[in-house]
Amino acid sequence: VQLQAFGGGLVQAGDSLRLSCATSGRTSRQYTLGWFRQAPGKDREFVAAMFRSTDSYYGDSVKDRFAISRDNAKNTVYLQMYNLKPEDTAIYYCVADSSLILSSIRLYEEYDYWGQGTQVTVSS
Repeated sequence: VQLQAFGGGLVQAGDSLRLSCATSGRTSRQYTLGWFRQAPGKDREFVAAMFRSTDSYYGDSVKDRFAISRDNAKNTVYLQMYNLKPEDTAIYYCVADSSLILSSIRLYEEYDYWGQGTQVTVSS
């Protein structure tokens, strides 16, 4: 399984941005797909994930502003980000796993597959 994230960029506070992650290989509906981010000097942070094409979960800092979705026909997962803030500045990574259990959905070390990341920079 390979993941390629794109769509990052430089935006202003309050803007919206959509990230996309194209998956190749066998990412069936049973796969959990999601996003993590890492800001300079900080740990990786859970952003959002869609558990086996059903329920969506969000990190506390983004849950009212971000939306995750997936298009299984296109093998793509999206992260729509609204009302971006400077603290959202980070490298965003898409992730995938075929056997993740729900209780581990926020744990980056539990995901088997990682994309290369895309930089999102939000200016104030």
